[in-house]
Amino acid sequence: MDLKRTWAVFRKEFLHVRRDYQSLIQIILLPVMLLILFGYALTFDINHVPTAVYDQEMSRISRDFLREFRGSRYFDLRYQAFSYSDIRRLMNAREIRLALVMPQDFARYIKSGNTAKVQAILDGTDANTANIIQGYVQGVAGAYNQKILAERLNSKGIVEVKTPVVAKTRFWFNEELESKNFIVPGLIVVIMTMVGALLTALTIVREEERGSLESLLATPVRKTELILGKLGPYFLIGLVDLGIALAMGHYLFEVPLKGSILLYAMLSALFLVVMLGLGMLISILSENQLQAYQMAVLLTFLPAFLLSGFVFAIPLMPKFLQVASYLVPARYLVTICKGIYLKGVGLEVLWPSALMLVFYAVLFLALAIRKFRHKIG
Repeated sequence: MDLKRTWAVFRKEFLHVRRDYQSLIQIILLPVMLLILFGYALTFDINHVPTAVYDQEMSRISRDFLREFRGSRYFDLRYQAFSYSDIRRLMNAREIRLALVMPQDFARYIKSGNTAKVQAILDGTDANTANIIQGYVQGVAGAYNQKILAERLNSKGIVEVKTPVVAKTRFWFNEELESKNFIVPGLIVVIMTMVGALLTALTIVREEERGSLESLLATPVRKTELILGKLGPYFLIGLVDLGIALAMGHYLFEVPLKGSILLYAMLSALFLVVMLGLGMLISILSENQLQAYQMAVLLTFLPAFLLSGFVFAIPLMPKFLQVASYLVPARYLVTICKGIYLKGVGLEVLWPSALMLVFYAVLFLALAIRKFRHKIG
């Protein structure tokens, strides 16, 4: 391979990219738009659940119980219902996600030392959200139970009773349980997946449609030099997009980076080579630009979003999807992101994922060179 000829192709492609400033601006603004859109819209934190109260008793004790919910940041007691019809109407209109129904005999059961029942009606159209809200309700009810039990024991002269077993929970790596701390790094992976493939998915097929590819192949430039020279400018643009995404994650979303930013940048650059190689392979195999664009979106965004472990945990997927996820390069960068961003681990832990990225980079570039030679020759 002649570096001078590769550099000549690099300069030629760089000039073409610089002249097409509208596409260049769109490519640079893409990570900004996607991070703002998904970063604020996609969240698993559930706070201020809109709640209606149907208090059939309206006693001091029932109001004390409801006060526990009002004092929690997870609930927002907005509505006062006077019948089950009101609850149904509010839930059908998606005004509430939870309704608390206090029975008429709530205070009598509490005073007599028996077990009182409170009904919690949940909107189950979103099963995951409903399960989380159910856990919140049980937590508040459990804290109220402990308070009532302590009062009953005090009334019998028992001042202090020690709990036999106390479970003290400690969270590692994401102590505040902020969903943005793992959503934003995962979003960067999805963005780099799309940007990397879309940058090169139209390069070869565009020149073929314009008729300029034959004149380029008439020069002494070899196929390897041509492909590597064309990848160079887009690799630099991808690095700019990566820097923008990292800066937004740090300054806009305030996501802490516990590990080495240099290691993260190096492995992300390696992943960028993987996606550029995949985009180049798509461009070579496509018949026209529309087909190349559709294939790039289909083969990058959906697998990266669904099968990389970014949104859905891979061990919870069906077995065949767990196996299929090994074919998604974004899976390995998501593992790297979580390791560096949240855990602060290094290459001694992440080397298997890094090795897989090297494998995919070599594979896609080799296939692109081979298929390009077969197609033209």
